[in-house]
Amino acid sequence: MIKEMVRLECERWARKGINITYQIRDDRKGYKAGALRAGMKHAYVRECEYVVIFDADFQPDPDFLKRTVPYLVHNPEIALVQARWRFVNADECLMTRMQEMSLDYHFTVEQEVSSSVCAFFGFNGTAGVWRISAINEAGGWKDRTTVEDMDLAIRASLKGWKFVYLGDVQVKSELPSTFKAFRFQQHRWSCGPANLFRKMLMEIVTNKKVTIWKKIHVIYNFFLIRKIIAHIITFSFYCLVIPATIFVPEVRIPKWGCVYIPSAITLMNSVGTPRSFHLLFFWVAFENVMSLHRTKATLIGLLEAGRANEWVVTAKLGSAMKMKAANKAGLRKQFMRIWERLHVTELGVAAFLFSCGWYDFAYGRDHFFIYLFFQSVAFFIVGIGYVGTIVPQS
Repeated sequence: MIKEMVRLECERWARKGINITYQIRDDRKGYKAGALRAGMKHAYVRECEYVVIFDADFQPDPDFLKRTVPYLVHNPEIALVQARWRFVNADECLMTRMQEMSLDYHFTVEQEVSSSVCAFFGFNGTAGVWRISAINEAGGWKDRTTVEDMDLAIRASLKGWKFVYLGDVQVKSELPSTFKAFRFQQHRWSCGPANLFRKMLMEIVTNKKVTIWKKIHVIYNFFLIRKIIAHIITFSFYCLVIPATIFVPEVRIPKWGCVYIPSAITLMNSVGTPRSFHLLFFWVAFENVMSLHRTKATLIGLLEAGRANEWVVTAKLGSAMKMKAANKAGLRKQFMRIWERLHVTELGVAAFLFSCGWYDFAYGRDHFFIYLFFQSVAFFIVGIGYVGTIVPQS
């Protein structure tokens, strides 16, 4: 359906005299990196200096290139101009609101600050304009991981190229609204960076073109803290360590370590989406649930296990397709297939947290049961599949 829409749109512009062609591949070899690599081999690309990349669900404004390309034209040291994402379906359900909070923080704080202080930040894979010579110098698109965008950005940065982030240039896009699609996306976004860290660590360490401080920033801050440790610590501390200490009264976790500091960090995460400040408690619970999947994916990437390079396309259904699927299947069929949406792992963690909360309520003295009951409910809701938009499979 998307291919046909793109083909018709290209034909419409071609009839107006615009130099545009519609081309596709016959296979999925190399996934997105393979598609980008194949696209760069066309003869007309050799006549171009820049390439702009959009995922299928992105809707750039007509003046996008006018607002981004001048940065590349006037500064030959810049390799990438990255725009910000804006979400057309953020209000579709509570899960999309949670995603909006996380991604707005990423763009408003992580990308904005890194660009402002001329520190390294990654390419987001879409809504960006690249200098073709920088891509070629960095070695082109590689399909060794599922994060070809991050891979290229790091290699280009190690060559001395600079990036610019434009927070005022926003491109409309769609968030995954089904939990299945969101889970696959998070697996790729968590597994890929960990696997890339494994493969690029020595390349970063031995690089002679960048300073020791930039190496430390990329290795410690960008990879270890944000892509690996954050996921593992979140799940192990809040879903394993704190609940387990309930059964060991000799172990006391200070409240500044499990309440005050995490609360301050959580408040900071709301700066990107102030309209969702009242949803912070739900966001914390949902992030803790997702830390289970992110931790698993991170370990798979570090160990390069079975699903390390698995690429599942994130389903972006669009409002029309969601309504069509819901009307076709009917509510009765949805309720008949509740068993298809069960997630055993989440239900197991929910049972564990609930038992710990009950024990703390009966015998404890730290009032951790308030958090444990709340978090167990979050795991239970996800476990029975009542999160995100429910779209029947047939």
